[in-house]
Amino acid sequence: MSAAPPPEAHPLTLRIGESEAVSALLAVPAQPHACYVFAHGAGAGMNHSFMTDFAAGLAAREVATLRYQFPYMEKGSKRPDLPALAQATVRAAVAEAARQCPGLPLYAGGKSFGGRVSSQAQAKAAMPGLHGLVFVGFPLHPAGKPGTERAEHLSKVEVPMLFLQGTRDELADLALMRGVSDSLGALATLELFDAADHSFRVRARSGRNDAQVREAMLDAMTDWIAKH
Repeated sequence: MSAAPPPEAHPLTLRIGESEAVSALLAVPAQPHACYVFAHGAGAGMNHSFMTDFAAGLAAREVATLRYQFPYMEKGSKRPDLPALAQATVRAAVAEAARQCPGLPLYAGGKSFGGRVSSQAQAKAAMPGLHGLVFVGFPLHPAGKPGTERAEHLSKVEVPMLFLQGTRDELADLALMRGVSDSLGALATLELFDAADHSFRVRARSGRNDAQVREAMLDAMTDWIAKH
């Protein structure tokens, strides 16, 4: 029996305040049990193949997704938005997901930059109805400059957090990442993917391919959602 095709992603427009609007894509499987508000990374938008494949994998596991653009990406700029605008975009996306998927538990986060901005928004003021945050590669520090300053705001987050991290991630020293997770106590779950880098790519000699890593990530995420 072949797998069901992924649900069609329906285009939406997110309004951010009175002057900004961005594109979004909503994909809802036949029997969803949660919705993930999925923000993109700093260098590629919501239509990047990683985002598309990850959303399709969640749909196959009956998790709806709302992907969306940050304003700078919508405009074709390479410079990420200032924190206030980026966080307002996250809030608009979570609010739209609540309208589009009434009754479904909501989770937010995203790839790298998108996950960090989502957590910053939640730390500043909790978003209504949000059950947890899922980080698809938390960018703990710049490459070659280990540190934990980018995680300091996480102590103000009061919902469960799942960190999906590659052990070869150049933006998240493994020992530091473990320390951050431990400092957050029961609210944090750290899932490690051996030999994966920040883009969750693995070398051929690892014995696995990128698709297998992604499937393992999706399984870990949906198992975690089921527990929360």
